Amino acid sequence: MTRQKNLEIEGLLRESAPRALAAVARRFGDFADAEDAVQEATIDAARQWPAQGLPENPTGWLVHVASRRMTDRIRSEAARRQREAAVAAEPAIPAAAAEAGAADDTLLLMFMCCHPALSAASAIALTLRAVAGLTTAEIAAAFLVPEQAMAQRISRAKTTIKESGEPFGMPAAERRERLRSVLRVIYLIFNEGYAVSAGAELARADLAAEAIRLGRIVQLAAPAEPEVGGLLALMLLTEARRPARTDACGELVPLDEQDRSRWDRELIDEGTAVLAVALAQGAVGEYQLQAAIAAEHAKAARPEETNWGEILGLYALLERVTGNPMVALNRAIAAAMVDGPEAGLALLDDLDEELSGHHRLHSTRAHLLEDAGEHRAAAAEYERAAELTKSIPERNYLTKRAARLNRGG
Repeated sequence: MTRQKNLEIEGLLRESAPRALAAVARRFGDFADAEDAVQEATIDAARQWPAQGLPENPTGWLVHVASRRMTDRIRSEAARRQREAAVAAEPAIPAAAAEAGAADDTLLLMFMCCHPALSAASAIALTLRAVAGLTTAEIAAAFLVPEQAMAQRISRAKTTIKESGEPFGMPAAERRERLRSVLRVIYLIFNEGYAVSAGAELARADLAAEAIRLGRIVQLAAPAEPEVGGLLALMLLTEARRPARTDACGELVPLDEQDRSRWDRELIDEGTAVLAVALAQGAVGEYQLQAAIAAEHAKAARPEETNWGEILGLYALLERVTGNPMVALNRAIAAAMVDGPEAGLALLDDLDEELSGHHRLHSTRAHLLEDAGEHRAAAAEYERAAELTKSIPERNYLTKRAARLNRGG
């Protein structure tokens, strides 16, 4: 079988598995066991489809096989015979029904995966497994943990959901709060994909693409929620810069040195349009504000054309909304661009306690010190940032900046 055919099957399974899981979980009322059954069905499909050909209805095939496994499990447990009778009385799920409402079903899955009893790390892992269709090995590799440890994390997450007794379906209460959790998980997945926090890779394009796909699904299911559009716009506008983030050698290129002709104009246009709709829907939230900042950068054909005054105002508002010290750090950068590096450095002094162990604080201070002509101090800050970061590409970039200043370049 050709590599193209394998990729086609892999993509089809990744798209169909969440729909099948929603159908099976709804029918049997057990998310954890349904997830296991669909994973087993997916493994069967990966083995059988290359040899036997694709079924006419892939989602229906997965639903049928997973449902059969679920029924077998129920029959094997005497304590669950009463539940088996109730399941047997349910009408069979038509293949067309498994395909219908895919966006709503995927949103329901994300609501389950983002259960309030789960930590952010567990919610991310479970979402990537159940909704994005990544294998445990792929998720473990993305977050640089052993596969067995990731398997245990996912297993504990499913057990937590099962023990909560929450039925499969839209939560009766706290829907808006749960939606915020869903958006947060998608945001974290995108961030890890766009700028990997640790390891040899600068980015994981597959994770970023998956986050955008999930964002589109949530927007389709909840079009009236402004922050849903805000997050999707933010991801699109940020992802548009990916082609220019590295040079021909694969090394990191900072925003002010990027070749903006390489930015993806289609993604910029789409993100700008999505943001316009989101801003017109009501109260402005943190994702809309971040997207508005990204849009300001996208408007500038050259770095010197950037409207830093507008960006500074947006960061000030975003800081009031979130109280996030990383937002305050970015506001310091904007202040430096408007009022000079000394203004930015003064704001950074207020963040020493909260961000003292974070490489971003030191790398930002290094850049501003360099702009202020204090090269020796800047080199020391670059070196400190390089010591703190877990990203090898970032470490290489910071080390080179420090070496250049120490040489007097």
